Amino acid sequence: MKKFVPEAVKPFARASRDKFKQSGFYLMRRFPVIGALYYATFSAEYRREQGAVLAGRAQYIRELSELRSTSALLRRNTHRLEKGLIMRPRREVFGVNYIAETVNIYCRASEVTSFDPDELQWSFDVLSAFFDAVQPGQNAIVDNARSIFEGLAINKRHDQRVPYQYGDLPPSEISFEQLEVLFRRRRSVRWFDGRSVSVELLNQAVRIASYAPSACNRLPYQFVVANGPELAPQLAALANGTPGWAENIPCTIAVVGDLSAYFAERDRHLIYIDGALASMQFMQACDTLGLATCPINWPDIEGNELAIRKLLDLSESQRTVMLIAVGYADPAGLIPYSEKKRPEVLMRYLSKAD
Repeated sequence: MKKFVPEAVKPFARASRDKFKQSGFYLMRRFPVIGALYYATFSAEYRREQGAVLAGRAQYIRELSELRSTSALLRRNTHRLEKGLIMRPRREVFGVNYIAETVNIYCRASEVTSFDPDELQWSFDVLSAFFDAVQPGQNAIVDNARSIFEGLAINKRHDQRVPYQYGDLPPSEISFEQLEVLFRRRRSVRWFDGRSVSVELLNQAVRIASYAPSACNRLPYQFVVANGPELAPQLAALANGTPGWAENIPCTIAVVGDLSAYFAERDRHLIYIDGALASMQFMQACDTLGLATCPINWPDIEGNELAIRKLLDLSESQRTVMLIAVGYADPAGLIPYSEKKRPEVLMRYLSKAD
């Protein structure tokens, strides 16, 4: 249609279109029903997210009875018990609403040979600490859960994966000035020297990245690695911001979130928050290992989504958070200066009401 519109008319047509959109969005903002009708009828921008959320909820329910290598529910409930154990003052009885569910899913997970042994050990240790903290006879639900757990926990070893004092953390030898150097070194590098990236270094960086905070310790993401001169550029090229430099990327990583870690729509954005927190730590870790990185924005565009889902073999509940280029920086390659905003612009302090 655009090729039939005279060049002289195009600016006027664009201005009219933009004005019409502004009026329409103003009405949708004032009247949410109109907005709902618009996105249900004329726009598909949110349909893929809706579909992923629904698929995630269905998968969450399905995995309650079909445990595999990990359980979002077990991780969430174990972390909830940890938070109860660290409270000041600690309540005599806590976790009543979910302790039976936690013990039940722990028992089932312990029967799955492929279940993550570290996750299982952590849950066992926290459950043991919980039953030590809540004395018998305080609550019938807790006592019943205790009986089931103790019947299963015979001869199990304790590994002390339980809450500990902040003072027990190892002292940091990193100064603020050294940390600032690390942060300033983390630049978006787009030119690499061609050397391959070893799996060992990637494993190290991902291990450190997993220490990033995650809502209820679910870690609802994966780092899907495309390593090598064929796969890395192919994955990077799926994003809109890589023309002209994708071909020189030796390793591209897709950070993929999984909505099956959540039981409700309210948590649908946590894959992006948790995935981004882990990605930042991953990129900082890479710098300490001599690797350079570049986060690549992932656009929520239908064609791009279909292409990356096919390439990475993603399920309906999985969503791409971002891509990350990884490699050894070409010392002669240029990087953007990228002036940052001043703290006084980025911060705003609340004041007491008059």
